Amino acid sequence: EMGYQVSGCDANVYPPMSSQLEKAGITLDSGFDPAHLAGREPDLVVIGNAMSRGNALVEYVLDKGLAYTSGPQFLHDYVIRDKWVLAVAGTHGKTTTSAMLAWILEYAGMKPGFLIGGVVQDFPFSARIGDSVFFVVEADEYDTAFFDKRSKFLHYQPRTLVLNNLEFDHADIFDNLDAIKRQFHHLLRIVPSTGRVIVNADDANLADVLAMGCWSQQQGFGGAGDWQVAAPANGQPAIISRQGGEQWPLQWQLLGEHNRLNALAAIAAAEHVGVRPQTAIEALAQFRGVKRRLELIADIGGICVYDDFAHHPTAIATTLAGLRQEKQGRIVAVIEPRSNTMRMGVHRQQLAGAVQQADRVFWYLPPDISWQPAADAGRAVADINRLLDEVMACVIPGDQVVIMSNGGFAGFHGRLKAALEQRYAQQQ
Repeated sequence: EMGYQVSGCDANVYPPMSSQLEKAGITLDSGFDPAHLAGREPDLVVIGNAMSRGNALVEYVLDKGLAYTSGPQFLHDYVIRDKWVLAVAGTHGKTTTSAMLAWILEYAGMKPGFLIGGVVQDFPFSARIGDSVFFVVEADEYDTAFFDKRSKFLHYQPRTLVLNNLEFDHADIFDNLDAIKRQFHHLLRIVPSTGRVIVNADDANLADVLAMGCWSQQQGFGGAGDWQVAAPANGQPAIISRQGGEQWPLQWQLLGEHNRLNALAAIAAAEHVGVRPQTAIEALAQFRGVKRRLELIADIGGICVYDDFAHHPTAIATTLAGLRQEKQGRIVAVIEPRSNTMRMGVHRQQLAGAVQQADRVFWYLPPDISWQPAADAGRAVADINRLLDEVMACVIPGDQVVIMSNGGFAGFHGRLKAALEQRYAQQQ
C-alpha cells in the first residue's frame, strides 16, 4: 500500500498467512538462503524476532552491512508515528479483540488502519494503512529482535490501551511472571495522561501492574468494572451494561465467556475514539471472527471439526469451556504443544486441569519433546499417522473435535478431514 516492493522468507511457508501474502503481491521464499537477498539490493531488511545470530540470512545482512530494522520499529517509524494508536495487549485474546475493534471502527465509518496477527474474516487482509488517524494494533509482549530485547509493544506508543489479562508465558525469554509485569508497566509509562487504559478488572496480575503506577485515564471491564456482560440464558442474548444503568443486548456468532469479555474491551476502546456502544454492538452482531479461533472447518457425518490457536493452558481451558457451554455431544481435544513455553514443559502440571471439559484428549508429542503429560491429562502419541488412526477410531457422530495448535500441526487438520470424508463416503 505504501508503494514498496516487498518480499520475505520463513522457515516454513504455509496457509492461511502465506495465501494472504501472495494475494497482496508479496514474493515468498522458503528457508533462509542468502540467495534470497543476493542481487536484490534491498533498501531495508526487516528482521523478525524469531531470527538469531547464526541464521545464514542474518549473518549475510550483517556481513554485507545492509540496512536492517525490526518489525515493530518499522511500524513506528514508517506507519504509526502520527497516528492515534489503539493497542490490545495481554496473554490471551489479543488477535480476536484487535479484530473486533478494527471491525467496529470500520462499521462506524472511521476507516482505520490496523495490524492484526491472524487472518480476520471481515477484512481481505490482516493489515492496512487505513484512511484516518486511527490505527489498531495487536500489541505483543514478546521481545522485538535479537538486537532489541524490549517487548514489541513498547514501540507502538498507544493512546488507547487494552489490557486483556496477564499470565506467565514466553518462558524462553522471561524468567518469571514479575519480569513480564515489568514490561507491561513500561508500556503504561508511555500512555499519555489524556490516553485511556482499559483493563480487565478481575485480573490480579494486571492490578499489580497498575499499582506500579498509571498516569492515564482508566476503565475496567468484567467483574466490578465499568463495563460488564451477563451471559446468555434461556435462549436470550448476552447483555452488555455500563455503570450508570445503560444496557444493550448482544446477539452474535461467537462462543464463550472469553469472547464476551473481548467484546467488552473492544466496545470500551471504541468509545474512547467516539463510537457509541450501540453502534459497536451492531458491528459485533455482524462480526465473523478470526480464522483458527474455534473456527468450524468441517461437519462430516455429524462430526464437527474445529481449528483453534490455543497454545497455553488457560486458552485451552477457556476454549473447551466455551464449547461445552454452547454445544452438545462429546468433546475430543487434539493438541500440539508447539509454543516454546509448552515444548519446554513449563505448564505440564496445569494440563490436566486445562482439559477437564473434554471427554477425550490426545497430545501430539514427537520424540524431540522430552516430557509426558500426567495420566489424567489424556493420551500422548508420538507419531502423526498413529495419532490420526487413534482419533479416527475414537470419534463418532455428534462429537465436537477441537484441534489446537499455533502452527501447522503436520497437516493434521487436512488429514482428519480427508479421513472423515472417506469414511462417510464409503457408508453412503
